[in-house]
Amino acid sequence: MGKIGIIGGSGLGDPDFIISSRDEVIETPYGSPSSPLKFGQIGEADVVLLARHGRKHTIPPTQVNNRANIHALRDAGCSTILATTAVGSLRKEIGRGHFVVLDQFLDFTRHRATTFFDRFEVGLMKHTPMATPFDSKLREIFTQACHELGFPCHEKGTVVTIEGPRFSTRAESHMFRSWDADVINMTTAPECILANEAEIPYAVIAVSTDYDCWNEDEEPVSWEAVLKTFQENVSRVTDLLQHVISRVYSEA
Repeated sequence: MGKIGIIGGSGLGDPDFIISSRDEVIETPYGSPSSPLKFGQIGEADVVLLARHGRKHTIPPTQVNNRANIHALRDAGCSTILATTAVGSLRKEIGRGHFVVLDQFLDFTRHRATTFFDRFEVGLMKHTPMATPFDSKLREIFTQACHELGFPCHEKGTVVTIEGPRFSTRAESHMFRSWDADVINMTTAPECILANEAEIPYAVIAVSTDYDCWNEDEEPVSWEAVLKTFQENVSRVTDLLQHVISRVYSEA
């Protein structure tokens, strides 16, 4: 099989569980990816890690070069992409520290390049199906791994991706809930779209860190609270990724 790409979100930009690692700076037709690619191994699997916001978290959501990130992973030989993301919960039952295996998204971004196809070749149009944007087999593996490790897990969920870097108003948060969105973040939709255009199976494990601002019994979301909760769960995220990568490799 090809390599397994990992896109690390907040708090997971440069993990030390990748062995025999080396960094490589790669350029693409779309510019530089968010970080150097870290090549290495997890168990017997060859992996490539990319830090979505840069290793020091210096790249705001709108400025993440998603096209360069996906193109770089494809050029590096990745045949699968696993991603992590911090999300705000729009449902009372999705508590802090819970995992959500995303199955749908709502794209509420406005300022990002969301396609590789800026123009069509003569006689060749490209309209990518997006009915099931997250790979079903990878989602199943994520779900099984959560259950085996005893982690609280919601087996499906719709994420609404907003532009950021600001958080939602309370009115927006209630609107997203009325649209049947389950969680909210600032990164998934463009990344997922491009992975599908590149025909790379892609799945995301989301970690709930807050209740956005719809729940008036809770403090409204803040960046400090998001990072604190994610960092408290980093060890579980890395355990889950290692478990999933082992399964993906063995079932290839």
